[in-house]
Parts: sequence; C-alpha cells; structure tokens
Amino acid sequence: MRDDLSEEDYEALANLRHTLRRFMDFSASAALEAGLPAQQHQALLAIKGHRAPDPMTVGLLAERLIIAPHTATELVGRLESAGYVSRRPDPNDRRRQTLLLTDQAEAVLKQLTTIHLKEIREMAPRLIGILQSIQEETPLPDDPWST
Repeated sequence: MRDDLSEEDYEALANLRHTLRRFMDFSASAALEAGLPAQQHQALLAIKGHRAPDPMTVGLLAERLIIAPHTATELVGRLESAGYVSRRPDPNDRRRQTLLLTDQAEAVLKQLTTIHLKEIREMAPRLIGILQSIQEETPLPDDPWST
C-alpha cells in the first residue's frame, strides 16, 4: 500500500461509512417496527447465530456485542422479561447460564432476518464496489446515494 492518500481514498472511506450507516439505520428502524430496540435485535441474532461448541452465555454475548459483561447481563434481563430469552444452567459448569431463544424470539428474528437479507442483497453490489476500490486502490464509480 502506498504512503500517500489520494482524494479517492477519502471518498472510498466516506462512501463505505455512509453505506454502513445507511444499513445500520435501516436495521435499527426495522427492529423498532418489530418492537425491539436495535441492541436487543443484535443480541437475539448473536444468540441464534452462535455455532461454537460451547453454548451461548452472557459472557460470550458480551464479547459478540462488544459490550461490558454487566451491560450484557442487563440486556439479557430485559430480553428475558420481554419473553425473548430463557436462561438454563450450563450442564458442564453450573455457575454459568446458557441462553436460549423462545418461540417468540425465533418468530421476530425470522421476520427481521428476512427483510435484512433482502436489504443486504440490494446493497451488496455497491458495498462490494466500494470494498474492491479500497482493496485495489482504483477509483469508485459514481455514488448513487450521494447528495
């Protein structure tokens, strides 16, 4: 990579951040329409998408969401109170609790994931173009979202 930065480098980074912010805004709005704050939606998705050999715990959730463990504990408490998550003692370590999604969480997550994947598929060509321009250090095509 070269040491000097071009106007195209700044443009590519600005376009990447803009595209990611558009998606995050879409995601937060969709979650709110489904009755979930964005962070709760992210937590449900992290639990559902967890495929490691160890079960999902509050500590692992904190790592996945990049939040403090006490914040994850509070978040899980809110999800449990709302009927989205249940806690079970970990059979391998009774001091830990594993997190499980309820049927209610599965239903809302399916709805949100369907619309998120549709939005991502629509955004993918633009996002791929931005990432390729950064990787290859080539100029970007015109941004259809610029104002």
